[in-house]
Amino acid sequence: MVPASLCGPTSTFPPAYNRQQNTRKSGPVQFPEKTNALTVPGKGTRGIDLNKLNEREARERKEEKNRKIASQKAISIILRREATKAVIEKKKGNSKKLLPRTVLEALHERITALRWESALKVFELLREQLWYRPYSGIYIKLIVMLGKCKQPEKAQSLFEMMVEEGCILSNEAYTALLSAYSRSGLFDKAFSLLEQMKNTTECKPDVFTYTILLKSCLQVHDFDKVQELLSDMASQGIKSNTVTYNTLIDAYGKAKRFAEMEATLVEMLRQRECRPDAWTLNSTLRAFGGSGQIEMMEKCYEKFQSAGIEPNIKTFNILLDSYGKTQNYEKMSAVMEYMHRYHFRWTLVTYNIVIDAFGRAGDLKQMEFLFRLMQSEHVRPNCVTLCSLVRAYGEAGKAEKIEGVLSFIENSDVTLDIVFFNCLVDAYGMMGCFAEMKDVLEMMNKKGCKPDKVTYRTMIKAYSMSKMSSHAKEIRNMLASFEKTS
Repeated sequence: MVPASLCGPTSTFPPAYNRQQNTRKSGPVQFPEKTNALTVPGKGTRGIDLNKLNEREARERKEEKNRKIASQKAISIILRREATKAVIEKKKGNSKKLLPRTVLEALHERITALRWESALKVFELLREQLWYRPYSGIYIKLIVMLGKCKQPEKAQSLFEMMVEEGCILSNEAYTALLSAYSRSGLFDKAFSLLEQMKNTTECKPDVFTYTILLKSCLQVHDFDKVQELLSDMASQGIKSNTVTYNTLIDAYGKAKRFAEMEATLVEMLRQRECRPDAWTLNSTLRAFGGSGQIEMMEKCYEKFQSAGIEPNIKTFNILLDSYGKTQNYEKMSAVMEYMHRYHFRWTLVTYNIVIDAFGRAGDLKQMEFLFRLMQSEHVRPNCVTLCSLVRAYGEAGKAEKIEGVLSFIENSDVTLDIVFFNCLVDAYGMMGCFAEMKDVLEMMNKKGCKPDKVTYRTMIKAYSMSKMSSHAKEIRNMLASFEKTS
């Protein structure tokens, strides 16, 4: 049962966004009668030369016209720039005299959006320009982008091209390529490059190089390799910085290796130049809270606060999530009240956490209130939000409410994923709505989303529980054919 402290939305949640009332009185606008005199408040009436008044009005009209012309010219320039970007995208005209700023802006936009194929096309066109000069900074940004997109071969090609064009190789360039290899799991090549850096006087690895390698090893849980890297750092005389320690603490916490996490935190505290920050706080709270160690989480929160480390919105999201998953609704309510009192603006993650918590508690009224509130605050729901709603309605047997969620989706631009459809299949199966459950497959087909093993197994479970053996057999055959082709 949800405690009374969560029953009243007005005392717990921030108020919905209210537009300021329009204080202008209604009624027709009153225009003064035409006169040859101008009334000045408190000064009575005095004569004004109509010719001068007309001249001033004509001058103001001309200035307004000039402003409009200037605005139109500005818009024209913007449109021409956008047109040039379209030329860049399609490579029409093969111009070698494009404006530097336009090409560089187009390249930056694509790198930021991780559109690697388009970015490489723009870079190819950049190199064709008459004004082009090789610049290592652009190469490094492209190599980093390709690493994030798991395109190590392309990154290697750019690195070689960088050398051919005479760019001076630096620690930053080698580290970018090493990152591309390690992100894709090509550790042999990454470590080989590390050794190459050690033997290159101008490009010695630094703490940033090692931190990138450590992070990649931690992501695949290769903790032995992590210890080797830390020993190697020590032998090279390279000290860990705050980012290194935070990376280790976060990874150890997620892997539930609490002894190593605490040892790393203690070591960090011994280093005067490495001060814990909000990231350290959040990683520690997430580790203990995520494993249900609420008391330890609260003790850590108090210690970090006494050390002068202030919480941020991520901190409160972690606390809310931890309390919600352990059904500690009273403390969850207290966190929400604190956030409201000190004006912490709720994010999409905040709303998703509390909506899911109330949904799992069966408090549909509060859940729906929060869903309406997030829309009034112009926070756009995503698939996580919708999954929480569907799951709660499925457990409560509210099929008509799920139809309402689907209607909302039709009128929104939310991109649905396989997790949402599997959640929908599970909800319908839970309620015994087998026709609707099967219709989800057709819905998935229309949305261009293919069923996976979870989809079929969820349907088989629903049919089997209702002793609909023939239907369960049909889905098993579909699953068997899916496993053969995948």
